[in-house]
Amino acid sequence: MSQDKKIKDMDKLKAQAIKVADMIGYQEGSVVSREIISKKTGTVTLFAFDKDQGLSEHTAPFDAMVYCLDGEVEVTISGNPIRLKEGEMVIMPAHQPHALKALSKFKMLLIMIRT
Repeated sequence: MSQDKKIKDMDKLKAQAIKVADMIGYQEGSVVSREIISKKTGTVTLFAFDKDQGLSEHTAPFDAMVYCLDGEVEVTISGNPIRLKEGEMVIMPAHQPHALKALSKFKMLLIMIRT
């Protein structure tokens, strides 16, 4: 998607009430993502995971917050598993290995602040 189209798509979301979980759908056997905000200072991204899908262990140079919108997920941070359900969140600290596995179909909002 071109940068101009991304900006137009983001502009359509401004100054109105939107049910966040409805902005992204599930796809069988897949992980789907949709970037909502992309700035030098951080990003806000929606994800939808089919059951048993996930993100393999990795690190990031910034803190990131995972907010569970739907379903249930296991987030592992430095070997410590944490279960999240709808309405719960966890902060994944910078430079610590983390991974996610959907225990059911699962939607999340990922907020990463770079500064």
